[in-house]
Amino acid sequence: MPDQPFFEALEGLRGSGKSTVAPLLAAARGAVLVPTVPLFYQPLRRQVDLRESVDARLCFYLSALFTAAEEIRGHLAAGNPVVVESYFTRCLANHHVFGARLGVTLPPDLPQPTTYHLLCAEDERQRRLSQRVKPTSWWDALSEQASDRISTAYAQFAMHRIDTTGSAPEQVVQTILTTTQEGHHRADVEPVGAHPHVLPPVPRRPERAHIS
Repeated sequence: MPDQPFFEALEGLRGSGKSTVAPLLAAARGAVLVPTVPLFYQPLRRQVDLRESVDARLCFYLSALFTAAEEIRGHLAAGNPVVVESYFTRCLANHHVFGARLGVTLPPDLPQPTTYHLLCAEDERQRRLSQRVKPTSWWDALSEQASDRISTAYAQFAMHRIDTTGSAPEQVVQTILTTTQEGHHRADVEPVGAHPHVLPPVPRRPERAHIS
């Protein structure tokens, strides 16, 4: 609906530009940049990430996202546009590839963003990652081993593809703004749960998550 505030999410592999583009897009929109792992979750996040339980990590991130969704709902109800750096798509796609054994069906009333899948040529993506100063976690390494499979999992979700290769962050934002001007939807056009994203059911013989 044209009178609804924008709600936009960025998705993509590590190094695709999400964390750089998100605050710039929020500034361009005059939007609230909502962290999908709220600040008070951060200490527990570090502890969860130190362990190697995929199902526990999935549950933690789902909890954080549901908490963030309530904040997002409040901003949208007040007429404030919202931008997030990743949403449920990243959580479900990544943990599915990591070997999550829990079935997940999202409730039908979650705020639904317009989602942009940031893509980047592999050589440039690796160059960006090599320039990061933060240490690489066990989960980061796992996602790199499974990057092709994560990209395939992303393909199951409805997203607008934005190629960030060779583009400055400001150019990527302009591409997104142009994409929206061409008629893409604003917030709450269709609930997330209208097309439930379901992870595989628990197998009869659970095995440790492994990426080959």
